[in-house]
Amino acid sequence: MTKFRKLGRPTGHRMSMLRTMVSQLVKHERIETTVAKAKEIRRLADNMVQLGKEGTQCAARRAASFVRGDDVIHKLFTELAYRYKDRAGGYTRLLRTRIRVGDAAPMAYIEFIDRENELRQAKPPTPQLPQRAPLDPWTRSRLSRQFAPPKEEKSGSDL
Repeated sequence: MTKFRKLGRPTGHRMSMLRTMVSQLVKHERIETTVAKAKEIRRLADNMVQLGKEGTQCAARRAASFVRGDDVIHKLFTELAYRYKDRAGGYTRLLRTRIRVGDAAPMAYIEFIDRENELRQAKPPTPQLPQRAPLDPWTRSRLSRQFAPPKEEKSGSDL
C-alpha cells in the first residue's frame, strides 16, 4: 500500500474525502482546496486517467471502485482518455492561489491540463527519442578500441 498524508483525519474519512474530491475534479476539471489535499488528489487523479487510457473492462471496474458516479466514469474513459492519449503522465497542474482567511491554510487550484479556460498553458509533451539499432558485439568492441584513450607505455627508467 502506498503512503498517503494523514490530513488530520481517520482512514475512512480521509479515503472518502479523497474519493469525492477526485470525482469532483474529473467532473468540473478544476477545484480549489488546500495544498496538502491537492498534492494527494494529484496522485490519485493521474492514476484514474491512466486507467481511463487503458480502456479495458478491468480498468473500468477498478476506476468505478474508487470514483463516484457513472458520469465521472464515462468522462474518464471517453473525453479524458482521448485528450491524453499522447501524453505519458502529468495530467494535472497545481497552482497556489492564496492564504485562507479563517485558518491561514495555503490554498491551491488543481486542474487538468490541455482544456478550455485553463489558468496557464501547458508545456508540450516531450518528444520520444528515436530508438537506435543495437550494435553487434564485433562492431561494439571495434568502436570501443577506436575511441579509447591511448594507453601509456611504462619504460624501464620509470620503474
